[in-house]
Amino acid sequence: MCPGPPPWWRTRARWSPPTVDWLRPRPAGSAHTDAPYRIRLAEPADLPQLAQIERSVFTDPWPEAGFRELLGPFTRVAVTGTETIAGYLVARRVLDEAEILNLAVHPGHLRRGLGTELVRDLLADLARAGARRVFLEVRASNLGAQALYRRLGFQSMGRRLGYYSNPREDALILSRELAAS
Repeated sequence: MCPGPPPWWRTRARWSPPTVDWLRPRPAGSAHTDAPYRIRLAEPADLPQLAQIERSVFTDPWPEAGFRELLGPFTRVAVTGTETIAGYLVARRVLDEAEILNLAVHPGHLRRGLGTELVRDLLADLARAGARRVFLEVRASNLGAQALYRRLGFQSMGRRLGYYSNPREDALILSRELAAS
C-alpha cells in the first residue's frame, strides 16, 4: 500500500497529456454536462482556486500548502472556458498502487458529471503509468461519493474507525483494480 499521508491529511480524508477534451463521445446513460469543461493537470497558479473550493466544500479543509505538496502528474482540475476551476482531484502513485486523496466539485457545478469525469480521466492515466490498484477513503456518511465510486467499480475493503475529524467519523476504504494498458 502507499506510504502514509502527510500529517495534515489525516484530518480529512506526469504521464498524462497536458489537457483532455471534455467534449468527447460518451456512452449512453453517462453523466450529462450542460457546459463545456476541460480536464488538465493542476498548476501552481491554480492553488488559490483549489483552496477556495476546498473551503466551500469541506468542514475541515486542507491548507493551500497541502495542495502545493501534491501537484504532479495525477492532480488534475476541470476548468470552464474561462479557466475557472469547477472541480479537482488529487492523487498519487507509488509503484503499482495509487491513492485518491481528495476530490471536490464547486457547489455551483454539482450534478454535471465532473466528479465522474475527473475520476475516469485519472484511472486511464494511472493504468497507462503502470498502476494496478487504486485506493481511497471516504466518509461513512458521504453516500453520494460512495455511490459515485461504486458506479466506477470501486469496492469496499475495510473501515478506519474515527479516521475523520470535524465531525469525528469512520472512513470506508474502497479500492479498484486497473486493467493493464
